[in-house]
Amino acid sequence: MSKKTEYSLFQDVCGFVDEAARHMDIHPGLLEQIKECNSIYKFNFPIRNDDGTYETLTGYRIQHSHHKLPCKGGIRYSDQVDEEEVKGLASLMTYKCALVNVPFGGAKGGVSIDPKKYTVNQLEKITRRYTSELIKKKFIGPAIDVPAPDYGTGAREMAWIVDTYEAFNPEVINAKGCVTGKPLSQHGIDGRTEATGQGVFFGIREAVSVEEDMTALGLSTGLRGKTVIVQGLGNVGFYSAKYLSEAGAKVIGIAEWNGGIFDEKGINVEALKKYQNQTGGFKGYASGEFIEKSKELLTYPCDILIPAALENQITKENAAKIQAKIIGEAANGPVTQEAERILNENGKMIIPDMYLNAGGVTVSYFEWLKNLSRVSFGKLEKRYDQEKYRKLLGTIENATGEEFTDEEKAQLIQGASERDLVLSGLEETMVNAYHAMNKVRQEKNIKSLRTAGFILALERISVSYMDLGIFP
Repeated sequence: MSKKTEYSLFQDVCGFVDEAARHMDIHPGLLEQIKECNSIYKFNFPIRNDDGTYETLTGYRIQHSHHKLPCKGGIRYSDQVDEEEVKGLASLMTYKCALVNVPFGGAKGGVSIDPKKYTVNQLEKITRRYTSELIKKKFIGPAIDVPAPDYGTGAREMAWIVDTYEAFNPEVINAKGCVTGKPLSQHGIDGRTEATGQGVFFGIREAVSVEEDMTALGLSTGLRGKTVIVQGLGNVGFYSAKYLSEAGAKVIGIAEWNGGIFDEKGINVEALKKYQNQTGGFKGYASGEFIEKSKELLTYPCDILIPAALENQITKENAAKIQAKIIGEAANGPVTQEAERILNENGKMIIPDMYLNAGGVTVSYFEWLKNLSRVSFGKLEKRYDQEKYRKLLGTIENATGEEFTDEEKAQLIQGASERDLVLSGLEETMVNAYHAMNKVRQEKNIKSLRTAGFILALERISVSYMDLGIFP
């Protein structure tokens, strides 16, 4: 039996929920209802290849919770996709949305393929057929279930999905809201591309701002000078590393599936990403040391370790070797439950995935709201604000006799763009969620931020069910 078959992300998530429930007074029937998946749709469909051959593919869409609708969760294209993985990812979405107070139930989807082995034409066929299967069973819609990009998919696939949905539902005025992560031309939202990485940055920044917690770890507050190792330089890993570098942290290691780079002097994240795009890997990069077995970088000394690739990366086999003092889970489920116990015993701080990578779903929520309102954020008030600030500056200049430079005026009077408002809303969400989670941890006198996060999420989900009168 393979490791993939043995390991169940869903059972790991349920284990975390049970651990949180030990610190709560929660009805056992309600707990069971919250843990189980509401709907599981597994289907097979054929694809006709360019050479005339046929292939049968397996797709999934799993809705974990209907305590709030629509459900929300990405679509993953990977040959590692199976029912247990999708169930686990769907359940994580439920608790993630509840933790950051985004009004969605959790869902997830996927197709079991390696997208690198298919042409663009084939991927379009697969995506449109996958979407039509969801439409047939009413597993997609702006009020039902709203997918998003995930590992192996992006804005291109979301554009195909919305186009297919609109073709089947020409009378639905809010059809653009059936999926998020779309290109801007298809009513996406400015700031969505980097949202998850930006959220990781905000989350880690808040964690290292708490003096009491940093003192316990033997660290100073703030990001400046802290050493960082990142696993995965995809969308999430790249933007996480980029924003942390810009804030004064030093990225000394980056691991990818085909090798890693280690450089104690610090890595130029954007230059390395450019090299990776050109060559497909890090081998031959001019600076730093190439690490053939890149997973070993997880155990190198650093202040902050950010697994931003796939789940099940820190296990009982390597947990005791982790030297980082803070583990920021940018990926979904990178630390197993057994590994978490070892890390907690060794005095490490784990910033859990259910919080740290919630930037994507938070900005997806903003995109969904934009699609429902059918107007861009800032469009109505931007010019009004600019004129108001211009008059205010004129009043200040008249009263003081001093004049602002043209550059100062331009900076002070500009109204908020859609991107400005999106990032402001994301920052507000991440800041509030971190301190609410940390407050629960302190009040319950527990070590684990993850347990605190699940407690907070369970409290909010429980209220939804109790307000429906389903449980006392």
